Amino acid sequence: MDRTTGVMTTVWSRYNSTQALLGETAEIHWADIVVIAVYFAIILGIGLWSTRRANRGSAKGYFLAGRGMSWWPVGASLFASNIGSVHFVGLAGTASASGIAVVAYEWNAIFILVMLGWIFVPVYISAGVFTMPEYLRKRFGGQRITVYLSVVSLLLYVFTKISADIFAGAVFIQQSLKWDLYLAVVLLLAITAVYTVLGGLSAVIWTDTAQTVIMIAGAFVLTGLSLSQIGGYEEMKRRYALSVPAVRNNNTTCGIPPDDSLHMFRDPLKSDLPWPGITFGLTILATWYWCTDQVIVQRCLAAKTIEHSKGGCILAGYLKILPFFLMILPGMISRALYPDEVGCVDPDECLRHCQNAAGCSNVAYPKLVVRIMPTGLRGLMLAVMLAALMSSLTSIFNSSSTIFTMDIWRKFRTQSTERELMIVGRLFVVLLVVISIVWIPIVQAAQGGQIFSYIQAVTGYLSPPICASFILGIFWKRMTEPGAFWGLMSGLVVGLIRLVMDFAYGSPGCGEPEFRPAVLWRVHFLYFAMILFAVSAIVMVVVSLCTPPIDDKHLVRLTWATRHNFEERYDLSEPPETVEMIDLGGEGETADTEMNDIKVKAGKSTVEVPSPWKRCFDWMCGISQNGQSAVPEPDISISIDEKPRSRLIININAVIMMCVGVFLWAFYA
Repeated sequence: MDRTTGVMTTVWSRYNSTQALLGETAEIHWADIVVIAVYFAIILGIGLWSTRRANRGSAKGYFLAGRGMSWWPVGASLFASNIGSVHFVGLAGTASASGIAVVAYEWNAIFILVMLGWIFVPVYISAGVFTMPEYLRKRFGGQRITVYLSVVSLLLYVFTKISADIFAGAVFIQQSLKWDLYLAVVLLLAITAVYTVLGGLSAVIWTDTAQTVIMIAGAFVLTGLSLSQIGGYEEMKRRYALSVPAVRNNNTTCGIPPDDSLHMFRDPLKSDLPWPGITFGLTILATWYWCTDQVIVQRCLAAKTIEHSKGGCILAGYLKILPFFLMILPGMISRALYPDEVGCVDPDECLRHCQNAAGCSNVAYPKLVVRIMPTGLRGLMLAVMLAALMSSLTSIFNSSSTIFTMDIWRKFRTQSTERELMIVGRLFVVLLVVISIVWIPIVQAAQGGQIFSYIQAVTGYLSPPICASFILGIFWKRMTEPGAFWGLMSGLVVGLIRLVMDFAYGSPGCGEPEFRPAVLWRVHFLYFAMILFAVSAIVMVVVSLCTPPIDDKHLVRLTWATRHNFEERYDLSEPPETVEMIDLGGEGETADTEMNDIKVKAGKSTVEVPSPWKRCFDWMCGISQNGQSAVPEPDISISIDEKPRSRLIININAVIMMCVGVFLWAFYA
């Protein structure tokens, strides 16, 4: 009981301290409130408008937007789904502490997005899947791999993405509007839940598109004002190198910006981001995230053609260049302008400035907002943070709902009806909203210290085995279900051991002696990701070679080599059955097998008028009163064949984008 009281006291004290952190300089004017209100009105209006256009009454329409999206909303949604409020806090904070190397996480995606559009998506489309666990079920058979990946994905969404985004977004809202934390988060989650529940993926993608424009415009305004404040890019570099806090231990290098702060390739043994880890380890994590994670892949599967899917990947790749200007530079500018506050290393000083003894780097971006942005534009920047938070949360909510409904619910309800899937999918979004609210005290107590590193470390310990299973499953026909399963299990055990050790030991503060086992401090987590990937892949290969191969008739359109095969595929295991609308004959009336609105008597059909509550519920689920989808379900079977001219244009753009990426890496290497 005493421990619980102590935790709650800590939570309350940190709540009060973060409210006062920047409150002295953050005065919200009525113009800022107007800007925020206009933002909410625009986003909610677009979300509700998209529900009228979306095919919301079928699983394919709700979860894949009817596969009718063009390349530009797909690309914008890819970018917005990835860039959450945690990026504005985490990326800027890491850049303020160590320089530009963290931009590798963004620029690496330029090349991985080409892999997504040109290698992975064609296989997923040929396989005809909704979710990534569903692909593994079709590829290997059985249910244990599907359930494992579904559970791991949902846990990662809740404990990393949702919690970190809510924390980062709530900090901005608290400091700017001085609202109660719970009021702010509940309001945001309520608005996002409305159009996510009603419109499905279509509403999420269209609102993401609008939010991408708001994010980029607002963040560029802050970058321009910040550069003007400090005197330009060259002056920023000079002052950043000199941004040493006044209070520090002069016998150590603590608080001194690293000599390689303007370089991406750093020492392979002693640096915080070693170049071999950035080159190879990060590529493994990025491949898992961009090519096998449901949140990202689902957007590409919603494209109307393979050309539009690839075009969306190209647009997203170009947009991934921008975080260097939108987050990295502002983070470094904030450190240069406020070295004693943002760059503090003395625990007492850090506690005084931000109530976090580990450091104040996470306040680098919000400090710029409240001190530099003028009236009205501060409201715009808060709208940017709301856009980043909402776009990320809606994407996670929709994708989590898809995984739970299609891969977990249908496993236990093998005769699920279309109506049942629609209701379950929407109710699961509501459940996630409740979990997000309950999770607030835990996130708040953690104070968000090292928030970006926390996310990267957790994914680095859990995702490499998943990445290995997809890569081998797509490119190696000899891969078997036992090989994939035991490779995943061995990787999970090794990853959890490292994860538990990492959090159990913690890390020494700057200038303190090293007390951790050598395996923790000598093996960077990006190096560990490389080792874990290799161990998992070796187990998968060895076990697969020791077990009978899968017959080719079960692999049609499930691997890279068979993606264009038009033969009939014999599934290894029968998928859960979804009961569709049935034809009653006669004049062609249709009805859902579970609906009692239509009663058949003596060869005639009499229609029972539903109650107002039931009509409202059916409208929310996109189902009309005769049992049909409110909008006829489109034919979503799309081909992976491309028109020669379109293929040439897309391939040229992909090459140009990768050349830009190579130049950026080489220039800052």
